Amino acid sequence: MNKKPNVIVFFTDQQRFDTAGVHGNPLGLTPNLDRIAKSSTHINNCFTCQPVCGPARSALQTGIYPTGTGCFTNKRPLPHDSRTLAHYFKEAGYKTGYIGKWHLAGEEPVSEPERGGYEYWLGCNLLEFTSDAYRTVLYDNENKEVRLPGYRVDALTDAAIRYIDSNKEDPFFLFVSYIEPHHQNHRDDYPAPEGYREKYTGKWLPPDLATLGGSANYQIAGYYGMVKRLDEAYGRLLDALKSLELKDDTIVLFTSDHGNHFKTRNGEYKRSGHESSIRIPGVICGPGFEGGGQINELVSLIDFPPTLLDAAGIPVPESMQGRSIVPLLKRQNSDWQEEVFVQISESQVARAIRTHRWKYIVHAPDKSGRNDPGSEVYEELALYDLMADPYELVNLIERKSHQEVAAKMRKRLIKRVAEAGEKEPLIKEIERKKPGRKRFI
Repeated sequence: MNKKPNVIVFFTDQQRFDTAGVHGNPLGLTPNLDRIAKSSTHINNCFTCQPVCGPARSALQTGIYPTGTGCFTNKRPLPHDSRTLAHYFKEAGYKTGYIGKWHLAGEEPVSEPERGGYEYWLGCNLLEFTSDAYRTVLYDNENKEVRLPGYRVDALTDAAIRYIDSNKEDPFFLFVSYIEPHHQNHRDDYPAPEGYREKYTGKWLPPDLATLGGSANYQIAGYYGMVKRLDEAYGRLLDALKSLELKDDTIVLFTSDHGNHFKTRNGEYKRSGHESSIRIPGVICGPGFEGGGQINELVSLIDFPPTLLDAAGIPVPESMQGRSIVPLLKRQNSDWQEEVFVQISESQVARAIRTHRWKYIVHAPDKSGRNDPGSEVYEELALYDLMADPYELVNLIERKSHQEVAAKMRKRLIKRVAEAGEKEPLIKEIERKKPGRKRFI
């Protein structure tokens, strides 16, 4: 490699971690992702820091928790003075491009001041509203409507490959933001490519969905079909890099904004602290990441901005609240975080931490998830033993037998809330009982 590495983010929307074969999915949905995970760097324990579209994107663009950017719910635009990855890469001599869903503006189409500093623009604020599966509508730098042919995943991938080919002579940072496998809002459906839904009808369900019901029985086949096409698109993009002799010069991050619990934990698809909502795929390939193996430390979406800058040799700003995983590849970081911290909004004002074994969730029932960024007082909501109960089917928070565990997790959560820039809260203990009937939540 004789120049700065190119950097691409391949960003999906609402993709569960267990859609990937490397996480146990038996349906062969992600052969390309599985192959790269095994040959490059697989982040085995990867989590969002906010399980809803806009807030998660604000964290990934800025490296700052959503309560810090002010984008703690959807419909809260990223402030114009925010410093994003686009700014840092541009200042380091990179061309910058954005293709797809943005969800950080207050308008459609998105004017230049609300594009987060990206130079090349082929996007829209809400792709799920401007387009459909076979009707892809975006806007260019002049905010002229652009209609792209083909299934939407393919249309965005074609645009990304054209950008790569046109900018291959200089280092570039490209962010490709898909809407799939998110539902199509106006009909609450998962429109897979023609023929793909049929392949997965009646197939394997993750244990939480098989147990709790929700909407999965009639929606999962379309969802799986979308995931399959995304993986094919990911393979096409990697093939394009290889054919353009850019493979060894390009870092590619594959991840998602949050997961999908299919209306099992609340009335819709995300906005909860459960694994199905917060755990996401995470794979990185390219210079510095080849042969990195499986990273088992707990990594948050907020760790990716410093990671990408660090891997490109760009200084990481002190304002960023995540940490680069590059030292983990070299097995140099012995003080890595022992938990990930999650802010939850819209459905509720809640906070959660997740260690390798335990999940602890608190909420503020007197606060509005749409209007209040946080709370000074929370109440305990859930405790899960992920070793014994990986799909979180038994809530242990009321059990006297787990009072000591809850106390330790409570202390750790208070510390992480404060480190994220929020006021240190009071957490009220729930009434403990002897073991009785299982409590689902």
